[in-house]
Amino acid sequence: MARRSSTRVSSLGLEAFDERFGGYRLGTARVEPTMIASLREFGQLSPVVCCQREEEVCLLDGYQRLGAARQIELPGLSVLFLEVDDRQAKAAMYRLNQGARRIHVLEEAWIVQALVREDGLSQAEVAELLGRHKTWVCRRLALLEKLAPQARQDLQLGLLSVTAARDLLRLPHGNQLELLECLRRESLTTGEIREVVNLLLAASTREQREFVLEKPRQAISQARGGPIRSWDPRLSTAGNRVARKLGWLLDNLSRMENWLRHTGRGELSLCDCTILSPGFERLSHDGRVVGELAGDLVEEMKLP
Repeated sequence: MARRSSTRVSSLGLEAFDERFGGYRLGTARVEPTMIASLREFGQLSPVVCCQREEEVCLLDGYQRLGAARQIELPGLSVLFLEVDDRQAKAAMYRLNQGARRIHVLEEAWIVQALVREDGLSQAEVAELLGRHKTWVCRRLALLEKLAPQARQDLQLGLLSVTAARDLLRLPHGNQLELLECLRRESLTTGEIREVVNLLLAASTREQREFVLEKPRQAISQARGGPIRSWDPRLSTAGNRVARKLGWLLDNLSRMENWLRHTGRGELSLCDCTILSPGFERLSHDGRVVGELAGDLVEEMKLP
């Protein structure tokens, strides 16, 4: 793995940075307003991480800090140098972003693909270099080489979860596009997508596939051996009312979780953040309260 150099540059001019490794990161052109505000108020709290390539200083970690520094016209940034080759540099980009704010799954995939296709490492060697299992490397590679471009774009925008993308990978490209159109139209949950994929793989005729894609929930219900119910006769009137609310809430929570995990603040402007912040504060508070109350109810339901 990389070794820290004893050389630390206290201040390096902003024009000196080579951003050749920026192609493995998303959104390097857009700087988060919070980063600008933090750098303006507190200054640079941690150095950017670079490696030396001949006469060039190549940035590995700190693209947001560099962009913010340019916007507020700082004279320079402090730099920590790593003594790494190209393979280790890519691995460092991955390892340096494994804290609370992880890099996007596609950024991981780009690093994996570069190590395999450009640097000639085997998947097992990449797994060892990144400290992951070989199956993890295989899945990341498949997101770039087997997933339809339209689905990959939805994954990048946070419109498709990683789990749903893995299920799409089980289908050929053409079928991926058909299912992608279906899940957009029907707003299918992750669990429903998995069941639809299973049905498509099991379909033996074109008519069966068309029925699954046209009426996915009806097809799922028939495969389960029961009708789709808007009213469950096993439940009381109050139970049915709660079931509908619970289903709606869980579905929308799943979508919000996907957005927060894979997109979040990155696509919001400063004015968006100001207006939406109170709503997300309430979501954070109410979510904890509802979670605690739901936990209490689950325990009560377990009692005889």
